[in-house]
Amino acid sequence: MNAEEQEVPRHVGVIMDGNGRWAQDRGLDRTEGHRAGRHAARRFMRAAQARGIEYVSLYAFSTENWTRPVSEVEALMELIETAVLVELEELCREEVRLRVSGRRSELPEPLQNALSKAEEATAENEAITLNLCVNYGGQAELVDAAKQIAEKVRDGEMQTDEIDTDIFARYLYVPEIPPMDLLIRPGGDMRVSNFMLWQVAYAEFYSMPDYWPDFQPEHLDRAIEDYQRRQRRFGGLVLED
Repeated sequence: MNAEEQEVPRHVGVIMDGNGRWAQDRGLDRTEGHRAGRHAARRFMRAAQARGIEYVSLYAFSTENWTRPVSEVEALMELIETAVLVELEELCREEVRLRVSGRRSELPEPLQNALSKAEEATAENEAITLNLCVNYGGQAELVDAAKQIAEKVRDGEMQTDEIDTDIFARYLYVPEIPPMDLLIRPGGDMRVSNFMLWQVAYAEFYSMPDYWPDFQPEHLDRAIEDYQRRQRRFGGLVLED
């Protein structure tokens, strides 16, 4: 089977790491690294769509990122808001559907409004789905899902013996997004950093040494090629013919 015939991952996640280090290496303010990371996200989305990827999840701001300096957090909130509104025209033109994962009620109101506006404007798009993870934590998502299920049980709308993995998955932030196939982490680190813990259960992990602002389409090609060399067993055995 040649490269063109090999399976392309359906759902790719990215931990967009290294923005601050990229800026510091250049003597710039960390905020400049985040701005450069925004342009990398645009390049990634274009490359992913061109390669037939159906779902992309980008880790934009975690529940732990609130512990960063106030000035950096405020700059990130404004940057995400601006990016969503500025990129909205292209999202619509390229038939990108935007979904948002995370505890949105804790975000600044202008950012909440921008995210809701973009979700509504792109709701009918079908070419590719961008799951933007803002104020997101994998543990928080599981806790929030468990609370919803507990309320259903308390109110008599669900029995505990009905709960299985399929039922639980319906209460995740964006339940229609399938499990992740490939998780890419720039910056050289080898950890998932509380990102989509349920969805990455059998994802293939790819670490790249380059920082996120340096992303180019060929980085995605290398990650896909590495993915295609993996033998995905999902806990079972693959018997040789």
